[in-house]
Amino acid sequence: MKYGIVLDSIFTRHNTPAGHPERPQRIEAILQAVQGWTPSGQLVRVAPLPAQEEWILAVHTRRHWQSIQDTAGQAVSQLDPDTYTSPDSFETATLAAGSAVALTDELLQGKIDSGFALIRPPGHHAESNRVMGFCLFNNVAVAADWALRNSTMEKVAIVDFDVHHGNGTQEIFYARSDVLYLSAHQYPFYPGTGHFNQLGKGQGEGFTVNFPLRAGAGNPFYRDLFSDLLLPIVRQFDPQLILVSAGYDAHKNDPLAGMNLDVEGFGQLVTLLNALAQEVCEGRILFVLEGGYNLKALSEAVVCTMDTSMAPKTFQIGKKEHTEEYLSYREQARRVFSPYWDI
Repeated sequence: MKYGIVLDSIFTRHNTPAGHPERPQRIEAILQAVQGWTPSGQLVRVAPLPAQEEWILAVHTRRHWQSIQDTAGQAVSQLDPDTYTSPDSFETATLAAGSAVALTDELLQGKIDSGFALIRPPGHHAESNRVMGFCLFNNVAVAADWALRNSTMEKVAIVDFDVHHGNGTQEIFYARSDVLYLSAHQYPFYPGTGHFNQLGKGQGEGFTVNFPLRAGAGNPFYRDLFSDLLLPIVRQFDPQLILVSAGYDAHKNDPLAGMNLDVEGFGQLVTLLNALAQEVCEGRILFVLEGGYNLKALSEAVVCTMDTSMAPKTFQIGKKEHTEEYLSYREQARRVFSPYWDI
């Protein structure tokens, strides 16, 4: 198996103030973890690629592009309560978005079988005309739109398991039917979006699928949610490509949230998603890094994702014994989504 990754110290050049959770050390920790990792398949290193302006303008407004470009070479600036830029942030953000495209291109050309864009700053909170939640450009949205514009593909699914709802990805594709966006996230929680009733609009109605979850849901809840609800919807959509907004801040040790997943839990989700990709789109699946702010948990979960993708593992997940809480949740979700999907 040929597994492509984008991972480079250049992504440490986007600096944030001391104590900020989205910090250069996130990439440093992953670089260190990968140095001690022995992959079970052929690892293909893909060089970071600056995004062309037109790729970003396909999902962001020119005003948005210009506002970030104007920060180039400037001192640290605060663009919203959580989001900062430093002198090299514009260049780094264009490299992050462009690298997601570069990896997608490698996949579509058959040069890799799957892969992981290990990039920062993250992207899924960035709306078409708004920076937000540490995010400048929406990397996964740029890659999805690029794939649809530059190949014969007609449908892309984006699965988001970051602990925070990807309001930016939702907003960008809310009225489109060629991108199915599915998010499982802690709720109520930052950024406040992602309720069941946010389903898309116009031609996009039904193609936004949100799974708002209580804090502390843990491995079994996530596993069963994916198996019973999320995967069947993606199967019916039948995409030619699956992109994953892979945030690891749902880990039980993450400082920003409380979803109680562990590394094995992420492995279970990755196993399910890779099997789904084999079933519906000839294995075409790419992971794009979003959150994850405990450095040990982040690096371990990233390596687990790559290991599991290259050599699927059997995780001891036990017999399904649904709680009353889960059964009630599943029934509620089925009522919401059954007008659009057979679940």
